[in-house]
Amino acid sequence: MRLSTLVLVVAIGVAPSTAPAAESTTTAGSADSTGMKIPFEKYTLSSGLVVIVSADSTVPEVAVNISYAVGSRVERPGRTGFAHLFEHLMFMGTKRAPTKAFDAWMEQAGGRNNAWTAEDRTDYFDTAPATALPLLLWLEADRMRNLGHLIDKDKLDLQRAVVRNERRQSIENRPYGVVELELPGLVWPGFHPYHHPIIGSHTDLDAASVDDVREFFDTYYDPSNASLVIAGDVDPARVRAEVERLFGSIPSRGKPADPWRAAHPSAKGAATTAEHRTVSDNVELSKVVIAWRSPPHFMAGDAELDLAASVLSSGKASRLYKSLVYERKIAQDVTATQQSRQLGSQFVVEITVRPSVDPAVVERAVFDQIGKICSESVSPEELTRAKNEYEMAFVERLQRVEERASLLNMYQAETGDPGYVGADLARYQHTTSDDILGVAKKILTPDSAVVLTVVPKTPVGAR
Repeated sequence: MRLSTLVLVVAIGVAPSTAPAAESTTTAGSADSTGMKIPFEKYTLSSGLVVIVSADSTVPEVAVNISYAVGSRVERPGRTGFAHLFEHLMFMGTKRAPTKAFDAWMEQAGGRNNAWTAEDRTDYFDTAPATALPLLLWLEADRMRNLGHLIDKDKLDLQRAVVRNERRQSIENRPYGVVELELPGLVWPGFHPYHHPIIGSHTDLDAASVDDVREFFDTYYDPSNASLVIAGDVDPARVRAEVERLFGSIPSRGKPADPWRAAHPSAKGAATTAEHRTVSDNVELSKVVIAWRSPPHFMAGDAELDLAASVLSSGKASRLYKSLVYERKIAQDVTATQQSRQLGSQFVVEITVRPSVDPAVVERAVFDQIGKICSESVSPEELTRAKNEYEMAFVERLQRVEERASLLNMYQAETGDPGYVGADLARYQHTTSDDILGVAKKILTPDSAVVLTVVPKTPVGAR
């Protein structure tokens, strides 16, 4: 079913509660022309913590999601990898919830938790039966209040070793993991905060001191730099009172300044210039990665490139798959993605090369297909298929309460409006073939592409 004819209500709308007023104005979500909405109420505690509650009594569980505006983009030279390192340190326990208790107590209540770090944000998320909500909130409030000053050298050394080992296992020794380390430096100029990989370097991780990480916590793990989403089978009035009790008295030093925007208030970075780099890796087949800098998330051109990526590589009827994999048989697989970020995105095409095929042949074939999408509009059938694929994936994501909570926090962090879901979907529904053509012509030019080729360290025939 097309979303344009579907009213999808993924949570039950609630009226503002009458809980004690240490908060700012309460707002509620509403549908727009797309018919999609995630009803919620939003308020801000006196500490600056933004709270978003989305009630849905049709599911017997609850999700808690805390997003801190701290990612690898805030790291200074010589201290890369701090945001991800601190994600690990946040599970090291406090006096009231000692190391390992956070996981153990939550699992005993039937819950689960995890976290992720990206360039712009770090998210911590918990999901459990609705009866466990008081425990989830208590645990999150306890570490927001108490964890920073309890970090010592033993905890730091332990998690530093874990992160360095993660870099070795998940990136350095993973097939094509070298792309994650090399591509940021090719796509983004040295002054840009996306220039270094999220996981950081071994040298910088080794250099971290206890004072460094405590200062990092005090600066960025402040309630005024965070937003808290509670979604699922909850009573909003009770939630509001509990949140105020647990989080309301956590002291705040004020929201930290954004170091990038302070240094470059209007800078977009110099245009990417064409560059080729070849690296070797312990892989069986070569891979060609072609990338362009592209518009930031939610900005003009972002949705158009999402749809262009679908036309190029989604499904066996897509242009790159049909040409390179099915017809010419020079590639094993292909993907194209618009990797959206707040300060700028990257449009990336990755192709695994078939045995005995010259990667240069594959590279030329990709640029041939890119040239076509820059010179003539995609067909109505291609556009419809791309929109339908995106819309169905969107609906499927919203079926899970933890994904709903994640979306609300993402919209809050990046637009200031947790109810942005309808406007987000509308970007895709309103895109035309001519829109895609115009953006592709401007962004996907040969002289602004960087090409990273990964080749086997040992040729197959020499083994």
